[in-house]
Amino acid sequence: MSEPLARAEPVSTPRLDLLPLRVEHAAEMAAVLSDPALHAFTGGTPHSPAALRDRYRRLVAGSPDPAVSWCNWVLRARAEACLVGTVQATVVQADTGHLAEIAWVVGTPWQGRGFASEAARALVGQLGQGPVRTVVAHIHPEHLASAAVAAAVGLTPTEEEQDGERRWQLTLPPLPG
Repeated sequence: MSEPLARAEPVSTPRLDLLPLRVEHAAEMAAVLSDPALHAFTGGTPHSPAALRDRYRRLVAGSPDPAVSWCNWVLRARAEACLVGTVQATVVQADTGHLAEIAWVVGTPWQGRGFASEAARALVGQLGQGPVRTVVAHIHPEHLASAAVAAAVGLTPTEEEQDGERRWQLTLPPLPG
């Protein structure tokens, strides 16, 4: 089996630990993600613990396509000793180097504290230490909080839209040497 393009490694920020996703995170994350308002822009409904466990099992197993890496982290707020959200990156080989499509979600009780921006910055920093040179996110034009996170990380909106969402993009500098 070939080596994945990227993998989720633990990352720490001043307030958060980004922990590689494990199936065992499902029960706690089902509670974190239980607010239907979290799905206002993305559609769907909150998953039950069992459904989230099945989803996490698939994510942890990795993409069936060797040209795609799924990297998923849960966010643990150290001061509160609890999970508060997730970040993810889907990494693919592109013409100009590896491209990562990123996303984030923070549970409603922890929103407004900068956790999403802090985690997304750490995610982009981690991706930039490897072969990823382009980072993109797709954000609903009315989702102002996600747009603010994207801007805080250095992504800028493009003219491209897909499924009603605007593509935001950041080109990372080449690695030294």
